[in-house]
Amino acid sequence: MDTGSGPALQYLLCLAWVAATLPIAAAALPIPRAAGGRFIHGLLCAFSSRGKTVRPSSSSSSSSKARFTVPQKFFLHFYVVGVVVTTSLLLAIWFYAYMKMTPLMPEPSSYSTIASHLVGGSNSFSLANFWSSRPMEHKYRVWRTVFVLILMEIQVLRRLYETEHVFHYSPSARMHIIGYLTGIIYYVAAPLSLASSCLPEAIQYLRYQIAEFIVKGRARMPDLAIDPSHLLKPLLKLGWCQWIGAVIFIWGSLHQIHCHAILGSLREHKDSDEYVIPCGDWFSRVSCPHYLAELVSSYSLPVLINIQDVADTDEYGRSH
Repeated sequence: MDTGSGPALQYLLCLAWVAATLPIAAAALPIPRAAGGRFIHGLLCAFSSRGKTVRPSSSSSSSSKARFTVPQKFFLHFYVVGVVVTTSLLLAIWFYAYMKMTPLMPEPSSYSTIASHLVGGSNSFSLANFWSSRPMEHKYRVWRTVFVLILMEIQVLRRLYETEHVFHYSPSARMHIIGYLTGIIYYVAAPLSLASSCLPEAIQYLRYQIAEFIVKGRARMPDLAIDPSHLLKPLLKLGWCQWIGAVIFIWGSLHQIHCHAILGSLREHKDSDEYVIPCGDWFSRVSCPHYLAELVSSYSLPVLINIQDVADTDEYGRSH
């Protein structure tokens, strides 16, 4: 079976994140005006502008500035895409973890050779050995990925709800099309990055299951019985590092919820362009507390995957 797609996916995602970071770094560098520094800075500001900084007007300069823009309420599209991608990855990897990353389900003793060829494997025995011989730390890592994707799912579902029911975007508020596309790409790349360490093997397993279903038919396939206690039990055995990270995630999310509620309550009339200075919560300490809270929540997610608690991993193995 193809085991090289995992590093390739991670490499492509790394390139995407580097490419996204370079414009931010370029804007922060003191590039001389003669070398195009002012042009680069203005271009990046135009791409990232939204809200009150992008307003349609009768003047030619303002009209040209707002030409390549979309309504700011299109923020909703970010979270729709995020929900679709995150939910798909979560279901695929959770199913794979439940079926193959715990000894809670019996390992099949034989597989169909035809099904193996359909998914590209050399023989069915090699597929069975691959899934059953994974080291305990790898199994633990897969379940950490499930845990992080659950948190990501909570995040995008909450933002989807807030965009629709909490925020009241001004009808004249717009954002640049580049910023819009960047947001769409982010909510595809972020969950993919969180799942990249085990996504290829999970997809391979699903492909094998589909191929086996095609070969055997529904009547010859074993019944799928999912025990909710077994579905959640491995998550409860995660290390203390993961739970500390989850607390940090929840802490940041709660503050962001409060900050968004404050921002959403400022405009009494939904169609009004009136701007009121927010106050309360973290607004008395930083200028953009809702962004700071999202940074706290977002930065806790990759840490939850990469931190390994050896003691808890060993305990996880002994408990099974």
